Amino acid sequence: MADVLALVEARLRTALGDPDARAAVTFLGADRIEVLRFRDRSDAGSGPHEGLVRYATLGMSAQPMADPTAVLADPVEGPRAELILTVRSGLADTAKVLRPLAVLAASPQVEGVVVAPGASLDLGEPLWPDAPFSSVLVAEPGGLVADLELDAPMDPVRFLPLLPMTPNEAAWKRVHGAQELQERWLARGTDLRDPFRRSVPLD
Repeated sequence: MADVLALVEARLRTALGDPDARAAVTFLGADRIEVLRFRDRSDAGSGPHEGLVRYATLGMSAQPMADPTAVLADPVEGPRAELILTVRSGLADTAKVLRPLAVLAASPQVEGVVVAPGASLDLGEPLWPDAPFSSVLVAEPGGLVADLELDAPMDPVRFLPLLPMTPNEAAWKRVHGAQELQERWLARGTDLRDPFRRSVPLD
């Protein structure tokens, strides 16, 4: 397990640089989950923000995610993943997202769910103080951090981006699907990194 997490952290550092903060959260019946914060000021402009801040979980991939219908969980084979959230910095108190992200990363162990692209993850509370989002859409990996191949028969670790959803968007997604919602965002030029953005028009 430790070897897998060391490789995961090395991949994150290669793709995102050195983290400037990290926090660890432990849940009953689950392994420790860390959340690392990476700052990216490469796109900082003259606006009120200082670029982007990315939060990545570390620990979710220590064990493969198991099919909740399986009688016995395979300790080696099965999908592995970590979560990444990207927001514009300097606009909201997004540092408080550390525990909510750890909760989501622990859900495969605690609730027996398999987190995969297209899924919705609901916290039941704001992602950070005054956030208009209490759930996220799990997006396709590969754009920011490449999959980490592990020795066979272990599955690769996938780094899954999280896209915050407003309650209206989450309800609309449940009816129409993840692809339709993402197409709405794209068509409207929605800034999914804006920590206070409004819901995209859905009528």
